Amino acid sequence: GDKMRIYITSVPISDYDNAVAFYTEKLGFVKKRDIEMGHAMRFITLVSPEDPEGPELLLEPNADHRGIKALREALAEDGIPITSFAVRDLDEEYKRLAGLGVMLTQRPMRQGGWDSAVLDDTNGNLIELTEVPSA
Repeated sequence: GDKMRIYITSVPISDYDNAVAFYTEKLGFVKKRDIEMGHAMRFITLVSPEDPEGPELLLEPNADHRGIKALREALAEDGIPITSFAVRDLDEEYKRLAGLGVMLTQRPMRQGGWDSAVLDDTNGNLIELTEVPSA
């Protein structure tokens, strides 16, 4: 039968337009869905242009929910990313993002056989970028 797969994962955001602009213009994701839900709510998902049928990233407008707010503040204070995105060439991607004015909070470093860097997504989240070793 069909195996379980990851369909949607989310990042908490505080502002739709700001998040869409950052995640598409700077990080290079592509908008897949943008559905008006009423009460100024939208269901917005993004995908990698390389994998349009792959997992979708939901921009979840719950940044101010008390539980999420506490989690985000604690993670940011401790410098812990809320999620991780894979890149093919970390040094190249780091330079590209720096050139676009993205705030990078950790330079590329090697930890446990993985190379990673961290950026600030302008919506209160730290995001890890990881160069995934080929399996």
